[in-house]
Amino acid sequence: MCGIAGFWGGEFDPGIADRMSDRLNSRGPDGSGTWINQSQSIALAHRRLSIVDLSEAGAQPMKSPCGRFVLVFNGEIYNHLAIRRSLEDCGASYEWRGHSDTETLLAALAHWGVEECLKKLIGMFAFAFWDNVEDQLVLARDRMGEKPLYYGMLGTAFVFASELKAFNEHPKWTGIIDRNALRMFIKSSYIPSPWSIFEGVYKLPPAHFLTVNNRHDLKMVKKCYWSLPTIAREGVASDIDPDPSIMLGVLGKLTNDAVLKQMNADVPLGVLLSGGVDSALIASLMQNQSATPIKSFTIGFNESDFNEAPYAAQIAKHLGTDHTEIYVSPEDAMSVVHRLPNVYDEPFADASQIPTLLVCEAARKSVKVCLTGDGGDELFCGYNRYADGLRTWELANRLPVSANEAVSAILKRLSGSRIDTLQKYLPAKFRVPMFTNRLAKLADVIVQRDRLSYYNSVVSHCSDPADFVIGGAESKSTHDTEHNKLDSSFQDQMMLWDMMSYLPDDVLAKVDRASMSVSLETRVPLLDHRIVEFAWKVPLNLKYRNNQGKWLLRQLLYQYVPKELMDRPKSGFGIPVAQWLRGPLRDWAESQLSADRLQTEGFFDCNLVQKLWFEHKTGMRNWQYILWNVLMFQVWLAGQKG
Repeated sequence: MCGIAGFWGGEFDPGIADRMSDRLNSRGPDGSGTWINQSQSIALAHRRLSIVDLSEAGAQPMKSPCGRFVLVFNGEIYNHLAIRRSLEDCGASYEWRGHSDTETLLAALAHWGVEECLKKLIGMFAFAFWDNVEDQLVLARDRMGEKPLYYGMLGTAFVFASELKAFNEHPKWTGIIDRNALRMFIKSSYIPSPWSIFEGVYKLPPAHFLTVNNRHDLKMVKKCYWSLPTIAREGVASDIDPDPSIMLGVLGKLTNDAVLKQMNADVPLGVLLSGGVDSALIASLMQNQSATPIKSFTIGFNESDFNEAPYAAQIAKHLGTDHTEIYVSPEDAMSVVHRLPNVYDEPFADASQIPTLLVCEAARKSVKVCLTGDGGDELFCGYNRYADGLRTWELANRLPVSANEAVSAILKRLSGSRIDTLQKYLPAKFRVPMFTNRLAKLADVIVQRDRLSYYNSVVSHCSDPADFVIGGAESKSTHDTEHNKLDSSFQDQMMLWDMMSYLPDDVLAKVDRASMSVSLETRVPLLDHRIVEFAWKVPLNLKYRNNQGKWLLRQLLYQYVPKELMDRPKSGFGIPVAQWLRGPLRDWAESQLSADRLQTEGFFDCNLVQKLWFEHKTGMRNWQYILWNVLMFQVWLAGQKG
């Protein structure tokens, strides 16, 4: 696990590469290196977090023995030993200098070429590959988007890096905020690929590689080497035997193999254990394949509605792991907030970023690698919206448009009332959390007449970001193409759209930035592409059954953990934002949302933000999501000013 950066073209200064590398220090504190070819105006930089082959034989940038190719690489290739054997079976003769996957990847790229090599890899990665003969640079990213990679033109220079902060070190950097991207952020709490918060800088989408050649005209060609929509279409149309026992056997074999491969490290490793199905499964498979107790880590809250720590502790006790539990207070959260701009170097507002950062920080004191359970919800129909959303969609489509519009108007009026305030007079068992917010959301979704509009309404925190953001125009949804549509159930379609944007740009970005900010490598076994491909062949009735998602995953988990420890409502990994903003974080929020500051900066409609803030802090409404989005932008913006 590492950080990479570099540039090609423009006015050449070799010191730029070193400065870009220094900005990525937390991604690789164990070593650094640069490779420079001044005659071709190219520089590649690397920061190293040593995980496999700790010797100098694994150092980067790595040059091929023939001198033609140079590689900088971030990530892990879990099947690299098998690839070495394949190279040898092909008749290739190599004198391996060490046992690093970087050396394997470099040899495979040189032997098979970029696209053919990418199709053979099992892993998480982002890399830059330079060809001295063809005068060509290739950037590539793993299939599911576990590892980040940004690129763009700064003047006449092509620049790339693992994180945006490295771009600041290039002399042609302007850092102009893209207000279109800001609108996307306000709507979703993250900025989806291929955009970034800055004009002219982009994320390389998952499962793509970008070829840049002709240094006098730096032409860029982007290509997809593994199509998730195609995998999904072929999967749901497959005639695989749907027998549950057969499916369970295949899933068990694939997940065990993925976990075993990802437990390969020359340093201590552990697991992030939330108490949910996915992380409990990964912990179970790890412990089952370990001769000693694995280290597990979890986060807890004093607010019972958000606290899964007791469940995680029960699972850890049953499995016999070496368990560490960290409780988060509002004071802990406040101490983290000022660090967020440096951790998430573009605006990011998934509130679970705070506990994620804290649990990674705690884990890093004991281990250098942690496995996580991310991906299970998207692959096996785990989110509530897949079931609740489907029921609402089906009901809305039975009614005429005029009826839905009339109901929507009534719900909007009710959502503007003080129902939430009045609920405190009801017995606890009759109270509905965030009831007015749910009414407002329902009012928006029931008037949507197509799947994409409905989905976008469900996952958005703001129905019209143009109301908030001054200037710019909202870009089209990344899902808005025929290629991304499934002729299948709406639940399948929602899972696909989540895998294409929410998973890589929110969930995986959150964990990557949090973990790498403390020099911890995280690995995600459920996103092994073989499991992803298999999951699309699993019939929906083996994912969602008896009003419960992840049915097949649960059956595998029950082989290791008693059912009674797991059968409970899903609570997620959030923090009590609404309560904290009205209490211990209120003064901080007040300062971020001051009218003077909002008007001076000129990004948001000051009157609207102030109105929502007043309604929230007085308990009239719960605007936690949209306010947290604005607050995270404000904190990030202040960080940009130094």
